[in-house]
Amino acid sequence: MNMKNILKFALVTVASIVAVNRADAQWTGPKGKPTKEVEVKYGTLTPPHRTDDDMEAFRSYGLGQFIHWGIYSIAGNEWNGVSARGGAAASEWIRSWGGPTAPKDWTKTYDNLYKQFNPKNFDAKRWAKQAKDMGAKYVIFTTKHHDGFALWPTKYSDYNISASPYKKDLVKQIVDAYTAEGIDVYLYFSVLEWNNPNYMGKAPKTDEEKEKFGKFLAYTRNQLLEQLDNYPKIKGFWFDGTWDASWKSTYEFTYNLEKELREKHPGLIIGSRFRNDEHGSRHFDSNGNILGDYEQGWERKLPTEFEWLNGNDWDAVMTIPPNGWGYMKDWSGIYTKTTDDLLDMLMRSVSMNGNFVLNFGPDGNGNMHPEEDKIAKEVGEWIKLNAEAVYGVRHAALTPSKLGYFTQKDDNLYLTVFNRPVNGIVRIAVPKNAKQVPGTATLLISSKNLELKQSDIGLDLDKNTYYDVTLPKDFQPNKAFVVKMKLVAPKAKSAKLMDAKM
Repeated sequence: MNMKNILKFALVTVASIVAVNRADAQWTGPKGKPTKEVEVKYGTLTPPHRTDDDMEAFRSYGLGQFIHWGIYSIAGNEWNGVSARGGAAASEWIRSWGGPTAPKDWTKTYDNLYKQFNPKNFDAKRWAKQAKDMGAKYVIFTTKHHDGFALWPTKYSDYNISASPYKKDLVKQIVDAYTAEGIDVYLYFSVLEWNNPNYMGKAPKTDEEKEKFGKFLAYTRNQLLEQLDNYPKIKGFWFDGTWDASWKSTYEFTYNLEKELREKHPGLIIGSRFRNDEHGSRHFDSNGNILGDYEQGWERKLPTEFEWLNGNDWDAVMTIPPNGWGYMKDWSGIYTKTTDDLLDMLMRSVSMNGNFVLNFGPDGNGNMHPEEDKIAKEVGEWIKLNAEAVYGVRHAALTPSKLGYFTQKDDNLYLTVFNRPVNGIVRIAVPKNAKQVPGTATLLISSKNLELKQSDIGLDLDKNTYYDVTLPKDFQPNKAFVVKMKLVAPKAKSAKLMDAKM
């Protein structure tokens, strides 16, 4: 091995180690930047922090809806009264059900469920109206999950909606109905396909394996281009099933495919989950640059600190049951998130410049779960009253509050209070050198003026001053509420106190 090759091998090794370490840590803490820059040929394709209209719209969504729907909805995470909870990773993964509880010949049974898929109660307009009333600004819809069954009449596979009793294009109905309600549509697309004979999890090695997987890659490309042809109104893709060694080994193909998709559909938004660089680094390349337009790794989790995000756009996708994406008949015996839980997560997300995407798993007839209907109604009622603090807002550079979450729009500061103070005083910490401070305060729900005064507490070495908002004694809400403040230039500097002598 000559010196040039030795150096190249060393760089790849370092990059691979960094990629593994960063993959382990990037969703649980700050993202560590690599100590050394390495050559990356198949890195990011878009500029960071896009400022085009489509990306600016993404930043203002606030709330989105995820819909997991497919033939797994017929089963509802059980079969013949036997629950799949202990044998399948999630309800939409039920085809992989194994262990002592799995029905005999289950895979064969599952692969024939499409012959029963006939959602007679499905009404895309009804779903879209519900989403709009809930306050969703975008929807992510599953066009094809890991089982490979396509909800549109794809020309490239017989395993699609036209082979079912229902026959009609479900994806088109969703795109048209949601777009008509002013809700932007993103299409979920799983690369991984369990029952596709040309798919493999391992990286192809032999000529035969490479030829076989090459057919799968051509098929995947054809389906994605087909979706762009069929549904030109969509705003982006949400990719899944891209973690196997086979897909990771095709970094040149995926790089060119992303380029082709973007050229075909200018303004297309793609998350960080689609592909990796030549060193195997996913979501972010080996130098820490995001591979896509936004962070797509916040699945059933939220960042603890704003700084973890490094200024990247992001969204969090969240289930109501612990890990129930597809339809689950039985919600008993497990904690299901309440409307209050979800509103807290929503405001936590938007306070850190993210979007919150709430998942729905309709049943095989096209109906939402009754609890999903209830939550959608309650979320919508709350957002209707507090929309000003939710949409088009940004992170407020203030000390985080124990009472709730700050959002900001121009010179308007909002504090969504989830933990009402027992003394009725909402205290806000503001840096002493701040150029803007609260000048007036009102209750957003009623526009009622609230008493506001500055409180110099006089803590030693404290870099903050404090503004106290007094809540009316007769104001006893049963949901989170928003205090709106108008920011103004400070009237006077905080008093300079002598430091305590230690």
